[in-house]
Amino acid sequence: MNKERLLDWSLLSIIIASVFVSCDFNKNSDEESNDLLLPIIHVDTTTAIIEKEYMGSIEGKINVEIRPQVEGILEQIFVDEGDFVKEGQPLFQIDVSAYREIYNNALANENVEKAKLKNAQLEVDRLEPLIDNEVIAPVKLETAKSNYEIAKASLAKASAAVASAKINMEFTTIKAPVSGYIGRIPKRIGNLVSKSDKEPLTYLSDVSDVYVYFSMSETDYLYFSKANNQSPDSLKGSSLGTLLPEATLFLADGVEYSEKGIIDAISGQINRSTGSISLRASFPNSKDLMRSGNTGTIRIMETRKKVILIPQEVTTNIQDKIFVYLLDNENRVQLREIKIEGSTSKRFIVSEGLKPGDRIVRTGFNKISEGTIVVPQN
Repeated sequence: MNKERLLDWSLLSIIIASVFVSCDFNKNSDEESNDLLLPIIHVDTTTAIIEKEYMGSIEGKINVEIRPQVEGILEQIFVDEGDFVKEGQPLFQIDVSAYREIYNNALANENVEKAKLKNAQLEVDRLEPLIDNEVIAPVKLETAKSNYEIAKASLAKASAAVASAKINMEFTTIKAPVSGYIGRIPKRIGNLVSKSDKEPLTYLSDVSDVYVYFSMSETDYLYFSKANNQSPDSLKGSSLGTLLPEATLFLADGVEYSEKGIIDAISGQINRSTGSISLRASFPNSKDLMRSGNTGTIRIMETRKKVILIPQEVTTNIQDKIFVYLLDNENRVQLREIKIEGSTSKRFIVSEGLKPGDRIVRTGFNKISEGTIVVPQN
């Protein structure tokens, strides 16, 4: 009987010990389960490539106003709006009749002056033998020679009038000064046209190559000049081509243009009212896709070295300010404000608030607050 009681107490002791061990194990498990495991990222410097975009207007490399050089009635229009014409091709015809009459009158006057010059020469030839024989006074020969010079000058003046009349007559046929596309033609046959008209007869654009004009902020301009170790005064003309060697153009429909362009010109001064500077990019237009007056967007790739780059997803916005959850040496969470100076793809470039070696919580912001202890997971 005593032996059975002893066994019962031993069994009871084992059960009680097991319960205490189980409770202690569950307690330790609960404590371990309370540890907050969150992924982190380590801050370091890297190279960032930023896409800078600027609105631009497109113009033909040669964009010429076609204006009449003489006044008259527009008699013929040989081309239509949008036509491609070659250099020297007739475009417009002004009534030539009045200018032809002026030319004919100038020719007739020239012939009269030629006859006068011939008569003056004959008079000199007649008087010279008489002077040799002392039949007349020398003064008469000098007078005849003077009349000859006057006739010679009059003939030169008449010939100049003929040349001028011929030029004006030729001006009545307006020809293309360059090859290109015809723009809008506001005038119609029968209209009076003159070189003093406010509006040209049309525009002629050579768009085999096009210029894209755009403006860049002073900040971007200074960055590019410093990046290339050049002073702003040295960035003129073709020297900018080495600074910004390539540009990408997106047309109005948002589609990327197939050929790259070169930044080949820069304005001599910064616009004081806008704080921007004008630049020009040159693009080939071999497919005749672009016309003067088109618009587009210029994209330039900006490379920045040794910058801190973090994913946008690790930041949080509080009252228009940007923060990250930073871990201190004891793995406690600190809410840290940062300053952003740009972005690339889905990442921010940080200018203030972080340094290489810092650790940032990547996800799980709804589980943490200031002072929360986190078990970092790399």
